[in-house]
Amino acid sequence: MLRRAGFAVAVALATLFLAIAGGAAAESADSSPDVLRASYASFPDYLDPQLSYTAEGWTAMYDTYIPLLTYRHASGKAGSKVIPGLARSLPKITDGGRKYVLYLRKGLRYSDGTPVRATDFERTVERMFRLYSGGFPFFADIVGAGRYLQAGRGGIQGIDADNRTGRISIRLRRPRGTFTSELATPFVALVPAGTPAHDLSADPPPATGPYEITSSQPGVGWTYEQNPEWEGNARLLPQVPGGNVDRIEVTVTRNPFAQVRALEKGQIDWIQNPPPPSLLPGIKRRYGGTQFRMEPTHSLYYFWMNTTKPPFDDIRVRRAVNYAVDAKALSRIYGGQLAPTHQILPPGMLGYRRFDLYPHSVEKARRLIALASPRDREITVWTDTESPNYEAGAYYAQVLRKLGFRVHEKVLSVDFYFSAIGRSARANLDTGWSDWFEDYPHPNDFFQPLVAGESVLPTYSSNFTQIDQPALNRRIAGLRERRRISEPGYATLDRSYMKLAPMVPYGTRLLSTFVSKRVNLDKVIWSQTFGTDIASLRFR
Repeated sequence: MLRRAGFAVAVALATLFLAIAGGAAAESADSSPDVLRASYASFPDYLDPQLSYTAEGWTAMYDTYIPLLTYRHASGKAGSKVIPGLARSLPKITDGGRKYVLYLRKGLRYSDGTPVRATDFERTVERMFRLYSGGFPFFADIVGAGRYLQAGRGGIQGIDADNRTGRISIRLRRPRGTFTSELATPFVALVPAGTPAHDLSADPPPATGPYEITSSQPGVGWTYEQNPEWEGNARLLPQVPGGNVDRIEVTVTRNPFAQVRALEKGQIDWIQNPPPPSLLPGIKRRYGGTQFRMEPTHSLYYFWMNTTKPPFDDIRVRRAVNYAVDAKALSRIYGGQLAPTHQILPPGMLGYRRFDLYPHSVEKARRLIALASPRDREITVWTDTESPNYEAGAYYAQVLRKLGFRVHEKVLSVDFYFSAIGRSARANLDTGWSDWFEDYPHPNDFFQPLVAGESVLPTYSSNFTQIDQPALNRRIAGLRERRRISEPGYATLDRSYMKLAPMVPYGTRLLSTFVSKRVNLDKVIWSQTFGTDIASLRFR
């Protein structure tokens, strides 16, 4: 998932905004204690379930849009278990893993009162394809999906739905052992038939979960209220907990220092992003265990290199850059909130076997650059404005300068950074910063989106390296077909890609839960996939 987790540095403007918005929030809280005030460092890429592909977006929509399958609302490993969502049970899988049959629960309604119908699933998948969502490769194996993607009409042959019985049948072209997990992603969370096929972040679709988004101002904030249809849905969805507060007001505050001050003063109740590294020791000391805790993630922080154009089409240059980057130096930039690593699979993921093909050595890097003698030394380094990702990008640019490159830094707002670098044909996409958080707990999710040829897309691309190796593509597909995860197979795949060095992995992230003294930290659920479960936020 193009999942960024950080905090912005536009201090002066954000402080002014917080003074205004925070004051209004405090006044609101005095008159209505059931209003929880939250702060994000940046607006999600999209507040549209078929489009969103960042940590901010998935956290924002986990308790709003429910797919046919979902994840248990629990912390730790228990939260990685796929359970029935809008479907009555897990799918019946037949035909050697090619056919999935589910039944929609009868009586469900969207927050606008519209009945949820089995055919909404097909319309939702069609909408995702028509939007050219970054999640569509997960569903490209559905029979007829390719044809629909090209034509944009005529239905998807492999999906058959019956509104009378609630039966939904999905037929795949080939077995896909990850498909049950993929059915639990927000990309296929049901929305009503007829939902327009354009970005609805400013006017999000009706919800099926305990909360609905009642107002949204992209770049500024949004508001949740209890879904008016949830009482009926809750009886049918006992595995999905309801929300604990009546209203949640989220504001975008781009100054992390101001966020912390506002929380300490009781002006906000929950910060979605981590605090600044420089404040972390003091926050741990004062609030650890009562208002603050660190949270593990399955994530990857890395620098990508465009393997299709000079100078990074030369493997010697890519390997040189891997030798030159010091993961320990980057860990210091992140203030101890990042564990150094130098491979694609993160620790804790099935298939992870620790190795390092490129231990830090500037001398080896310079020798490889001398051998390659790249003629094109003019490169652009892309990063966003959030700290410490911004500082990581600046460090990377300096490393490349020391290797003899003439570097131009392209720094974009976090609000549209990933959508910008996801346009594969954009000029000067040479190299830059990115991160990745799991879409679902399976090693395929770190290979198919990041390095498989099928994930090089005109828009919403997640394979920024644009590497497309047919033999390795086939290995990804072969491993994905298996119902049981082949840990040795994924460990070997990890090493195979790092031999080609399309990226420079440098760490896996620790995030945090930070709440005001009004909120009960012990009850807050942290999901490896979705982050803070906002429905679990409750007052003491």
